[in-house]
Amino acid sequence: MILRDHLPAGHVLLGRKAASKSALIALLAEAAAERSGLAATPIRAALSAREALGSTGVGKGVAVPHAMVEGLDKVVCLFVRLDRPVDFAAVDDEPVDLVFLVLVPPAQRSQSLSLLSALARRLRESDAARGLRAAPSAEAALAILAPEED
Repeated sequence: MILRDHLPAGHVLLGRKAASKSALIALLAEAAAERSGLAATPIRAALSAREALGSTGVGKGVAVPHAMVEGLDKVVCLFVRLDRPVDFAAVDDEPVDLVFLVLVPPAQRSQSLSLLSALARRLRESDAARGLRAAPSAEAALAILAPEED
């Protein structure tokens, strides 16, 4: 599964603000709702339910919140870079500022595993994270997240 297939430039959001984990979940749900045509409420509920099972903060300032969402007809991905890191109860207790959202229809659950794995590997790379934090534009961030040759 190629990341670029699921991450158009309009799904890369830089310089966003969130005061808390719950505010970040709300921001992600609203942005995903705008791009998927679904209401934000069920998206927020699915993300909150997933986070209740354990934080999706993978460490080094990175979180990969993900959930299955009824009503989706395709995978929806977003990348958000926050202006200021927020506490996300990450595995290393470090606040997060790089957030990659993955929402999947229940019928595509197995396909999402390879996407989540690829994302976690890419976002844990120190050069990738450093580049994403310095990227001047959505296109520059996208080039780091999903290079053409992937």
